[in-house]
Amino acid sequence: MKWSWKLGRFAGIDVYIHTTFLLLVGFLGFSYWVQTRTVTGTLEGLGFLLALFASVVLHEYGHALTARRYGIKTRDITLLPIGGVARLERMPDKPLQELWVALAGPAVNVVIALVLLLYLLVTQTFAPLTGLTLTAGPFIERLMTVNLVLVGFNLLPAFPMDGGRVLRALLALRLEYTRATQIAASIGQGMAFVFGFVGLFINPFLVFIAFFVYIGAQQEASMVQMKSALAGIPVERAMLTEFVSLSTADPLRRAVEHILAGTQQDFPIRNGDQVVGILTRADLLSGLSRLGDQTPVVEVMRTDFDTVHPGDMLEPVFARLQACECHIFPVVQDGRLVGLLSSENIGEFMMFQSAFKRRRRLQQGSF
Repeated sequence: MKWSWKLGRFAGIDVYIHTTFLLLVGFLGFSYWVQTRTVTGTLEGLGFLLALFASVVLHEYGHALTARRYGIKTRDITLLPIGGVARLERMPDKPLQELWVALAGPAVNVVIALVLLLYLLVTQTFAPLTGLTLTAGPFIERLMTVNLVLVGFNLLPAFPMDGGRVLRALLALRLEYTRATQIAASIGQGMAFVFGFVGLFINPFLVFIAFFVYIGAQQEASMVQMKSALAGIPVERAMLTEFVSLSTADPLRRAVEHILAGTQQDFPIRNGDQVVGILTRADLLSGLSRLGDQTPVVEVMRTDFDTVHPGDMLEPVFARLQACECHIFPVVQDGRLVGLLSSENIGEFMMFQSAFKRRRRLQQGSF
C-alpha cells in the first residue's frame, strides 16, 4: 500500500503503518497534552496509544493466522486510522471459512478484554466506568473498553470492516457470492451515508470514517464482480498480441521512441528468443534520470518477473498481476513469446465483454 512505512516482519508477515495513522497519533497526543499539561501525562497517553496499536496488530494477526489454517497467505498488514487491513492473497472459497476468518479478528479483541477484566477482578482494582474516556481513567480499564469498542466497530455490517465480510459470508450461504457481495456492499455504503450525515453535526471524524467505508464497499463490490466475470476465461482471449519487445542491447532511447509513437508503456526484454526481463515505465524514467538515454536496457530492466501460458485462467492470473510490481506478464508458449497481459488490456476486455452481454440481453428482451 502506498504511503506506508514498514515496521517489521513477524510470523512471516510484513507489518506497515500508513501515514494517515499519524492523524490518530496527533489527535491523541494533543488531547492528552490539553488535558494534563504535563510531560508525564502525555507520555502515559503515548503508552496507551502503543497498547492500542498492539491490540490492532493482534486483531489483524487473528485474521491472518486463521486464513493460514485454510492455506491462504497474507501479503502484509497495514495500520490505518480506522483500524488495520490484512491483505490476504485471496478470500476463502467457502462462506464458512470466510466467516471464521472475519470473526477471528474481533475474537482476539474479546480475549484481550476478558484477560484485562480478569486482571482487574483478581487485583480488585476494577473501578466504576463513569467518566471513563479515551484520555481519562485507569489505564487497564481504558484499554479493556477500547478493545470492546473495536469489537463493536469492526462488527458493523459494512466493508471494509469485518462485519461486512461476516454479512457477506452469511448471505453467501444462501445466495450466489457476487449477489451476496452486492447486497453487503450496498448496506455498507448506506451506513457510510449515515456516518457522514451524523458526522456533520456531531463529530467530523465520522465523515472521515464514512469516506473509508464507502470506498471500501465500492472496491469490494468491483473486485468480486471482476472476479466473477473473469472466471473460466483463458489468458489468450484477453492478451495483447500486437506489441513491441526490446533486446538487451537496445538503449533506453529506443523504449522512449516506442512510448511516444504508441500506447505501450512496459516492454518485455529478449535475449534471442528468450524473455529475460521486463522494462517498466517507472524503471525507464528512473534509468533515464540516473544513467542517460544511451544506457542499455539490460542495466535497468527487472529480472524478477512471472510468465503465464495462453491457457491459464484469467481470474488467478489477474490476482497475481495485481500483487506484482512489474505491471505486465509475458505470455509464453513452447518457449516463444506470444503475447503480453496487463491490467489495462484486462480492463478493456472486461468493458467489451460487458457490452456484448448487454447486447445479448437486449436481443433476448426483444423477442
